[in-house]
Amino acid sequence: MSAPDPEKYRRTEPAFARAVAAALGDARTVLDVGSSAVSYAPTGREVTTIDAAAFADQPDADAAFDAGFDAALTTFALDRWDDLEHGLAEVRRVTRGPIVALTFDPDRVGDSWLAEYAPEVTAAEARRWPALSRIADALGGDTVTSTPLPIPFTCVDGFSEAYYARPERLLDAAARQADPAWAAVDEMTARRSVAALRTAIESGEWDRRHGALRVRPSYEGSLVLVTALPA
Repeated sequence: MSAPDPEKYRRTEPAFARAVAAALGDARTVLDVGSSAVSYAPTGREVTTIDAAAFADQPDADAAFDAGFDAALTTFALDRWDDLEHGLAEVRRVTRGPIVALTFDPDRVGDSWLAEYAPEVTAAEARRWPALSRIADALGGDTVTSTPLPIPFTCVDGFSEAYYARPERLLDAAARQADPAWAAVDEMTARRSVAALRTAIESGEWDRRHGALRVRPSYEGSLVLVTALPA
């Protein structure tokens, strides 16, 4: 299967971008660490982007990073950090102000209706993301807040929960391929999950159980905005 067009399935959601920009405050220089292909780096600021693994390899005496940044950002990427604690410690070392992470709360991933039809997918998704308590512990010297971020009805960043009111979208193989959650299970499991969802939609079961979501303007799922402020 060819890779999905990221411009079609994973685009920057304006509501999330505004929330990230607000959390960064008036920071002029921003370090963007290991973020996903979808960019939430704010415009109109000086942004330095670096891969999370490459950043972890930077020597402590590297002058380019010892200079310090006003703020730091990582979006949909903490699942790919090899050493979360060391990585966050390094981010704090070079950041004077807020550290902002757009991530998922693994304790809430299973609350989605998708767990009824694709339990293996949501279980694998929950395993990918570090617990919010682990993130807070790694930034123990900071004041850390985790705020659920409502997902708008028209969300254009196509992770699975973005389709909370549009279940038919997950019948599209390319839409599923754009979300790493579906790649975390074997092909037979994915097919079985899609078949269960298709049956529920076509029989009207999905609408009987979850149809109220089709008119809900936003949905509070597992998406969270973590902000760490230095003491």
